[in-house]
Amino acid sequence: MKGGFYLKLARNGMSKNRKLYVPYILTCICMVMMFYIVCYLAMGADFREVYGGEMVQMVIGFGVSVIGVFSLIFLYYTNSFLIRRRQKEFGLYNILGMGKRSLVKLLVCENLILSAVSIAAGLVLGILFSKLAEMAAMKMLGGEIGFDIHVAAAPVLYTIALFLLIFMLIMVRMLYAILRLRPVEMLKSESAGEKPPKTNWALALIGLAIMAVAYYLAVSIEDPMTAMLTFFIAVIMVIVATYLLFIAGSVALCRTLQKNKKYYYKTNHFVSLSSMIYRMKRNGAGLASICILSTMMLVTISSTVCLYAQNENAINARYPHDISVRLSAGGGMMFDSGAMDSYFGAVDEVLAEYGQTPENAEQYRSYTISAMQSGEKILLDIYGLDETGDWDYTKAVSVNIIPLEDYNRLSGEDRELAEGEVLYYPHNMNYDGDTLSMEHFGTWKAERLKSSPISLEDAAVDMIGTLFVVVRDTSVIDEVYQYEIELTEKNNAGYAQPLFQCYDFDLGCDEDTQIEIYNDLYERIAQTAEESQDQVSYMLESRAQGRGDITALYGALFFLGMLLGAVFLFGTVLIIYYKQISEGYEDQGRFGILMKVGMTRREVKKSINSQVLTVFFLPLLVAGLHLGFAFPLISKILGLMATGGTVKLLINVTIGCYLIFAFFYVVVYMVTSKNYYIIVNSSNKK
Repeated sequence: MKGGFYLKLARNGMSKNRKLYVPYILTCICMVMMFYIVCYLAMGADFREVYGGEMVQMVIGFGVSVIGVFSLIFLYYTNSFLIRRRQKEFGLYNILGMGKRSLVKLLVCENLILSAVSIAAGLVLGILFSKLAEMAAMKMLGGEIGFDIHVAAAPVLYTIALFLLIFMLIMVRMLYAILRLRPVEMLKSESAGEKPPKTNWALALIGLAIMAVAYYLAVSIEDPMTAMLTFFIAVIMVIVATYLLFIAGSVALCRTLQKNKKYYYKTNHFVSLSSMIYRMKRNGAGLASICILSTMMLVTISSTVCLYAQNENAINARYPHDISVRLSAGGGMMFDSGAMDSYFGAVDEVLAEYGQTPENAEQYRSYTISAMQSGEKILLDIYGLDETGDWDYTKAVSVNIIPLEDYNRLSGEDRELAEGEVLYYPHNMNYDGDTLSMEHFGTWKAERLKSSPISLEDAAVDMIGTLFVVVRDTSVIDEVYQYEIELTEKNNAGYAQPLFQCYDFDLGCDEDTQIEIYNDLYERIAQTAEESQDQVSYMLESRAQGRGDITALYGALFFLGMLLGAVFLFGTVLIIYYKQISEGYEDQGRFGILMKVGMTRREVKKSINSQVLTVFFLPLLVAGLHLGFAFPLISKILGLMATGGTVKLLINVTIGCYLIFAFFYVVVYMVTSKNYYIIVNSSNKK
């Protein structure tokens, strides 16, 4: 036979089975398009001239591997529906004289057609929509871009290479599935179904136990850092438990319903329940996949939307003032009030040149050290803990110490502290006692403050907790500083953390002018340090300058979340569609027999509705349950990246996303159940 014959036969086979192939090809095209867009934004898009562009490309680059791996798993999984449906056709070809070698050629032709159409159409759409995606990303960064479409070679080559590999693996699986079966087995493949499974209470109880532990972890953890580390463990546990419960637990549920005579011995329930039990193993796996994909989509979209909406709050939390100046030197020199006069004078000179006066100014001395919280004690020797293996990253904290004199000036209070007394404020950590124990310094009598003694700044977005401590005078800070020097020298760990003098203030000008002032301040302070030769280190921050970094990070996460959410949605819809279509063909003969013995079309439709409703909405309900229990973990993780109203906003966004998804889920249900009824009824017309 000539090659053209196989191509024609492949086209005819795909055309006759277009109900199966058209949705699959469209999904392949969408996957190729999505992957190219993400590749283009990560590699080919020109964000170099926009502040924060490198951050966008770095975050979106993470999505390249995620979408690539998901495309492989998802297309490989959904292809099994096509193979199962076509096995009878291939068995007939084999019996009529077409050898398995010829079947291999036919399958190769089909796969070549499918891969060529999917990759070509996906790349064309990807190139067109990549410009729209680039413009949206630029809009988020506040940049401008023209309407010219650029095609980058690297994203195109990466996309072609990945999907050629995916389609090759799929083809190998197709050939294996055909070659290992005898013609008679292929002819009976549609009616083979799954053997009625036994009720496996052990697996169901194991799944229930794993789910209970995962839910407990989600609602019991209070520390944000622990929540971050626990999240991925809980996700894996939930996925495993979901599959166990849907496969083993669904069988147990059906057996329980079967024992309920009032429910089971009704026409619609009797037929639908018997059919579900017959193939519940495969049905349960499909439902679990739908549930997991739905949960992933809801978590991804709700989290990234909430983060993006909190963009301005995160900027204000991280940069509470327009300009922040940090100066550091040796301990004795650092707290000499006159040592930094020349630097603060340089700041005032620059502001005067721009006609600006510092507003809401905060000037204070500060010392920050890394430590570990062990119950009610703060351990400072982190090097020794690391050597003994007692260091626990989930209990890591920063301790920020300031003198009482500066606290009184900033707060307007007139507090006094006796020797051995401190004030404290914990941020993102659990500590609420009337004493504070610090390694090497004993136990201090402590009073908790109602708010932070200074602006949170780095602590607002730090992944670990921060303990702000107000001490009696600078001599206490100097003692802690000297102890840190001893620890670093003892453990050969380099230099101890420096002491800082901080000067934060706002300006009454626009952000462009603030950036100009920031640049001039940096140059003037650098010049002062060079002229004085007093080894003073300096660090400056600007809210206007830093806005781009946070906007880029949250914008990139939002953009990536929308893309991943769309991919997960495609997966959910396609699995639902194929599940209904494949089961419709399997039930076609069964309902035909029932109609021949007297079952009416109306009763068939009621039975179909009962079968679909019994299990179809279960993934949606369980996905909502997963989302509800995951909410505490997600809110704590998001709290590390954004502050101020995060929980309330996340609640509203999550509920909104769930309701919108539920609406689309119902629409998909209506469409697929209608197709299911048409397929079941197509060969049984009277």
